[in-house]
Parts: sequence; C-alpha cells; structure tokens
Amino acid sequence: MFRPQIFRRVARSARIQAPRAAAQAPYNVVASARSFSSAPIRFNKSSNDEDDVHLATTASEPGASGDHEGQYARIQDDIRVEYPEEKDLPRSLPVQGRGGSHFKRTLASFSLDGRVGVVTGGARGLGLVMAQALVTSGADVALVDMNKEEAQRSAQQLVETFKEENPEADKLPKVTAHFGDVSSPTSVNQSLAEILKVHGKVDNLITSAGFTENYNAIDYPHDRMQKLWGVNVDGTYMWAVAVAKHLMERQAQGSIVMIGSMSGSIVNVPQPQAPYNAAKAAVRHMAASLAVEWAHAGIRVNCISPGYMLTALTKKILDDNPDLQKRWTSLIPVGKMGRPEDLMGAVTFLSSDASLYVTGADLRVDGAYTCT
Repeated sequence: MFRPQIFRRVARSARIQAPRAAAQAPYNVVASARSFSSAPIRFNKSSNDEDDVHLATTASEPGASGDHEGQYARIQDDIRVEYPEEKDLPRSLPVQGRGGSHFKRTLASFSLDGRVGVVTGGARGLGLVMAQALVTSGADVALVDMNKEEAQRSAQQLVETFKEENPEADKLPKVTAHFGDVSSPTSVNQSLAEILKVHGKVDNLITSAGFTENYNAIDYPHDRMQKLWGVNVDGTYMWAVAVAKHLMERQAQGSIVMIGSMSGSIVNVPQPQAPYNAAKAAVRHMAASLAVEWAHAGIRVNCISPGYMLTALTKKILDDNPDLQKRWTSLIPVGKMGRPEDLMGAVTFLSSDASLYVTGADLRVDGAYTCT
C-alpha cells in the first residue's frame, strides 16, 4: 500500500517544480492547434515495424498478418440450413429424473401451485422442457402447437413422467394440447378461448414458438423471411397481448416469459442468419417495452435468451454439419453447448413469485458466449 509519507513527498516535489515551469516560454496555442480536416500523420515504416504485431494493425494491408485474420468471426455464405417440414421434425421426450419428490429445502416462492401456464411451441424441443418445469413446480399447463397430435402425445408423456417421479402425489397436473398457429390473430384468439374453457384462467405464458434458418441475406426468399418474422415476432406479440388482456380483465397479476436468443444481442458465426438475429432482438426489446407498459397492472414481462442448446433438431443439424459444432464450442467460454433442461430453473424463476421485482429483464443462458 502507498503510505502518506510518499504522497507528501510527491506534493512537495510538485511545489518545488512549479516556479521553474512558470518561467518557461508561453505556449503558443494557436500555432499548435490542428485543423479537424487535416489528415493523420503516416509514420514511415522502419524495418523494425515489419513484425507480426505491426502487421496485425490497420497500418498493414488486409491479410498481411496471415490467413487466420478474423477466421473465427466471419460469415460463410455456403452454410444453408432450412427449417424442416413438420413431418421431418424429430420428436422430443420429457427429461428424466429432473423433477419428482425431494426433501431439499428451497423457497416456497418458487412454487407454481394453483397456476395455469400456456407454452407456445410446447410439443417438442425447448418448449416441452420448459412446460415440464412448470408442471414439476406445481402448475397446470396448456401446450399450444401447430402439430396438435404431437402436442397430445407430449401432454400425456408429461403426466406419465410426473406420476413416475411422484408416486405418492395426491393430485395429478392437468396438461392439455391445443392447435395454434401463432402467426394468425384468429388462431391465437381461438386457442386462448379453448384454453380458458378447459382451464378457466391463465396465469403464465411462455412464448417458445419460433424457428431459425441459415441463409445469406441476399438469397433469403422473402416469403420464408415473412414466415420467420410471423412466428418469432408477430406470434410472440399477439400471444402476449391476448394473455395480458385476459389478466387485466381478471384484475390479476401474471408473468410472461418471452423466449429470445443470444442472437438478439450478438451476431452468430459462421452461419448467416440476419433475419433471425433481428427477430430475436425485436423479442428482447418487446419484452422490455411491454414490461414498462404493463407494470401498473402487475404483469411482469421478461426474456430468456438461450445460447446454443442441443435440442433434437440442433443435433440433427450438427450431424449434417459436423464442423459447426467445433466452431460453436470454440467460441463458448465454458466450452460446451447447453442442454434444454438448463432452462428449467430460469423459466421457473421468472414465472414464479421468486422474481416478483424482476421485469423487463433479459436473462441470458449461454455459457458466457455474449460476454466475449
């Protein structure tokens, strides 16, 4: 640590030097001023400057420091991944061993007993796992999906998994399946009306319906881009508004969790996906905007931004593009992709009273990807 004596010596030295400085010739401010329009000085390169460090600066020509320049931060136009047709989507199963009776103490405010949650895109993937988190925490759940048959199978599996893990439970959760095209206002209203008829109310909403495609921006078909925005952005907005209106009519508080992506904050590489990135940025800011607008009604709106998650669909894509996995994990500080079940705690926290003073937040679950 610095000692007071050192500071006193420094101060005394400054006072001694002051008169000498005052005796110097006055500084010609006008003569030394540099016009804003003047060009920067180009230093002549010496032989000592031609090293790896110098060549890695803007003083050198592009590529002068080697083929590695920016290699992990470039988009590759040859990567193209189209979202599969419904019949080609892989099935998802509930996570085993994540719920069930336990005797570990935790906050009662994490419980969702007596709540009814809606999960869009809940038939498979991240939506199914987050629906399971709500069920495990005590909620009844309505799964909304374009594939109602798959949603019905998933709803049945959620109940069966709950029974296996809670054999002494005196009450089984009610998990229902409903058809819904989130990009259609008519379908959104019809789905919500059906859910209210079956469950009587809605307290929580998880907007998990969404998809991504990898096209370079110039070649992206406009109709596919409209579909992507319709599901990811319009669907999120319309479901949030519909549920918020229902909560206001009930004069009830509630929680809406929008599923964004780390892609709403960074640009993924090497795969091109500008429209998807922009859509998820819209979701993130939509959550913040609606959180402010609906705060007076006790309706909290938050966003979860997952990083690379190994869903069944992601695994299928990586099996077809093995180099992508290495590129992705090389950019993740923890060095690994996440699992869908890594989102269960986050969605439970934001849906429950444990987060009563959290609204407008973006919770990134990305292995610190966006920190670098």
